[in-house]
Amino acid sequence: MIFVHFYSEMQHIQYIFFLFTFSVFTQQPVEASFVKKSKLDAQALVGVDNFETLFYINNNVLYKNLNGNSINFSHIQLGNITSVNIFNPLKINVFYSDFNTVVILDNRLTEITRIDFNRLQPFRNISHISTGNDNTIWIYNQDTQELEIFDYKANKTKVKTLPIQGDVLDIKSDFNLCWLLTKDYLYKYNYVGSFLSKIKNKGFTKLVQANKNLILQKENQLFYIAKDLEIFTELKIPKLLIKQFLVTNETLYIYDEEFLHEYRLKIN
Repeated sequence: MIFVHFYSEMQHIQYIFFLFTFSVFTQQPVEASFVKKSKLDAQALVGVDNFETLFYINNNVLYKNLNGNSINFSHIQLGNITSVNIFNPLKINVFYSDFNTVVILDNRLTEITRIDFNRLQPFRNISHISTGNDNTIWIYNQDTQELEIFDYKANKTKVKTLPIQGDVLDIKSDFNLCWLLTKDYLYKYNYVGSFLSKIKNKGFTKLVQANKNLILQKENQLFYIAKDLEIFTELKIPKLLIKQFLVTNETLYIYDEEFLHEYRLKIN
């Protein structure tokens, strides 16, 4: 009788666990209302700032465009642009992975400083970067598998994390937090490099952050995670090719290689 009672309790616990797991991935979708779409001829979408200034890459040139007024930056000697981060519009980061180099630009796309990691000791083989606070950037050293907060004024690492296992897919940050997406987990760290949490990666390949909330891409679907929660909520959007996506001021931007689609998110 005791065994039967124990078995019944275990079944009950498993059932509750199943319902919890199921509910985590079947929340009511987040509504996204269509705003507009516009033609965009670009190699890649980079970002849209709070003033609706559009940043994009075309023919390996970074453009900043507001109401048809455009400025640009290019450095063909450094090869192809790997990534651009405009979170701090006064210190825009342009990463050239082929030359292991980061260029910092001001809001006029004028070069402020250049970080050539080939010339620094110890040598760092960088695969991903993102904006930090003050004069720092987050860098992922793929040789040591460590995430570092690098001070480019002092040319030294302020802090580094323990080695992170798994292939790194994406990295995003604000002035206080950094999210690192690997093939297996989504990690979160604070501004001094302390580990905060990790969530199992269920097939996500890209992420963006907006006011510490996250949106992640899985194939041609987008999922929302509210800050301090671990519940994946699907965004209700039309079927689109998602080449790049980003969020600014609760507006979701999706670039499909031809048009830039804008949606207003309805998040409670």
